[in-house]
Amino acid sequence: MVQYKVTVFTGDRLNSTTLNNVYIKLVGTDGESDRTWLMGLKGASSFVRGAVSKFKVSCSTSLGNLLLIELDKQSLPLFPEDDWFCAKVEVKSPEGDIYNFPIYRWIADSKVHRFKDGKALKVFEDNHHLGRYSRQQEIQQREEDYRWDTYAEGIPHSLKAQNPIFLPSEVQFSFTKTTEFLYTASTGLTELKLKGLDNCKEKWDNIDGIDRVFCCKKTDISEYAQEHWKEDAFFGYQFLNGVNPILIQCCTTLPSNFPVTDDMVFPRSRCSLADEMKKGNIFLCDYKLLDGVKANTINGKKQYLMAPLVLLHKSPDNKLMPIAIQLKQTPSDDNPIFLPTDSEYDWLIAKIFVRSADFNHHQLNAHLLRTHLLAEVFAVSLLRNLPMVHPLYKLLKPHTRYTLQINFLARRLLISEIGAFTQFAASGGEGMFTILKRSVSSMTYSSLCITDDIAERGLEAVPNFYYRDDGLKVWDIIHRFVQGMLGYYYKSDSEVQEDSELQKWIMDIFEHGFFSQAETGIPQTFTCVTELVKFVTMVIFTCSAQHAAVNSGQYDYGGWMPNTPISLQLPPPTTKGTTSEATMLATFPDVNVTVQGMATMWLLSKQSSDFVSSKDFIKNNRNYPYLIKNKEFFNLVIKGRNKRLEVPYTYMDPAELENSVAI
Repeated sequence: MVQYKVTVFTGDRLNSTTLNNVYIKLVGTDGESDRTWLMGLKGASSFVRGAVSKFKVSCSTSLGNLLLIELDKQSLPLFPEDDWFCAKVEVKSPEGDIYNFPIYRWIADSKVHRFKDGKALKVFEDNHHLGRYSRQQEIQQREEDYRWDTYAEGIPHSLKAQNPIFLPSEVQFSFTKTTEFLYTASTGLTELKLKGLDNCKEKWDNIDGIDRVFCCKKTDISEYAQEHWKEDAFFGYQFLNGVNPILIQCCTTLPSNFPVTDDMVFPRSRCSLADEMKKGNIFLCDYKLLDGVKANTINGKKQYLMAPLVLLHKSPDNKLMPIAIQLKQTPSDDNPIFLPTDSEYDWLIAKIFVRSADFNHHQLNAHLLRTHLLAEVFAVSLLRNLPMVHPLYKLLKPHTRYTLQINFLARRLLISEIGAFTQFAASGGEGMFTILKRSVSSMTYSSLCITDDIAERGLEAVPNFYYRDDGLKVWDIIHRFVQGMLGYYYKSDSEVQEDSELQKWIMDIFEHGFFSQAETGIPQTFTCVTELVKFVTMVIFTCSAQHAAVNSGQYDYGGWMPNTPISLQLPPPTTKGTTSEATMLATFPDVNVTVQGMATMWLLSKQSSDFVSSKDFIKNNRNYPYLIKNKEFFNLVIKGRNKRLEVPYTYMDPAELENSVAI
């Protein structure tokens, strides 16, 4: 008899413990062990949170090189089945070899789960000793469990599911996540002390009334927004570091439908638009995606959604200042170009219409489409096409955590016919799908890769652009991590080309996420390691850093409604000099629309207690210690910089950004 020494590491996160019986089977090139109950000296505490427990597995002869392990857990009589988060399993063979099996996932059912050694061979042949563990059989089962569905024509496909409880257990919320999400969703209005106002369909009488509601729940940044929302510098700052930093671009030529002149923006100045554009000091935000979109009807009243053009100028003190706003795409006498030199409320109402347009553009394009819907495509394709022993499955599975269930809930609670967004946002209903379809048509591979996107928009040298600075650093860290992982398994381009499972994964994404449109630049196949590494980096970045950048600050910048109105109920002025504070208040959304928007943004910005940060994920991958040091150093750099900033930028701090689209 020979003995294998097995060490099991239970994750150090909330509710990781299991009291179920845990079983293991070792599978090697020369045989396999019996299914063995892991019964140790610690007894019931063997698999509590953070436990490191040692066991022995006896075999009649050596199993050769270990290829994989099988784990399953079974509940005790009269005890419920619980969720267990296993971090990893380490096995020492009789020959003294150490095998590491990275797991880092929840095991929530009684099924057998197979995990491959971190350094095992990439390809298993069915005529090997693993015939009974046919990859084909596993994929067939996964194709049955994870079916594609069409929620609406023209938007990326989703997972077919009737109810969250019918989702496979491996992708469901944990008990903690479920409890906290439902509690926050059901008590959002109460927590914000807004109960009673959610049915009030009256207009706001004064700003003080909005303040009395807002004071119930503030963050440091939302309080700053309340104090500075009228200021041009803060208005410009949000295009760089607010929740929609993907629209602004350097302007080298004025659009033909935006007839701004030097006299308008540089009166009595030696500056000219041509000179400032040559210097790279002029920037444009164009909301053409919203042009002609049918606006919602809320509380029986027609709403208004503009498609503005905004021109900004980098001032000598490196602030981005708005210098011209046109609220509709087609220039005309009744579509004036608003300027900072106009009356206070003419200029302010123009900025308010821009901020409302930005909310709708951000929610549907930057947030829903480019993070949630794409993350679901990446996840479903992964689960359908790659077996658990595939190295890419191991790499990407943690970045799919909770995504499928949160997207199901978003479709039911936010964008369905009775959803909050449908009922209370200017673009809710028919307009929502118009914007989504247009956004899909304009989406390119390069725009999803922050390194390419920043260069294409000409924003490499813009000062105080913390989304760019932190995002490029996070991209680099992820890229190096992916390069190290995949470079170990794929030693040549031919190995990538010959991996049929990998090729099916990317083709599924190309078809169901991008509708087989080659002009998007999304690869249909992988031809080399470099191409694979870049695409996988984009996937992880999208599911973690990019989602954090466009999601986490929603209440920060939208909690104070005048800074980010989710809808507006009067049309914009067609002539200057007709706007007053009363006009502004009448334009704002009704009381119930305001508080519903606040409650929704509060829910979408709130972390759960079983939140997994990117920093925690990297820390668990101890095969790459340089990455741990890099992220820890980056974390310190961000914290040091933010101490010096009036408005800190925390959304891409590795300790703050969630590892997946989980909220």
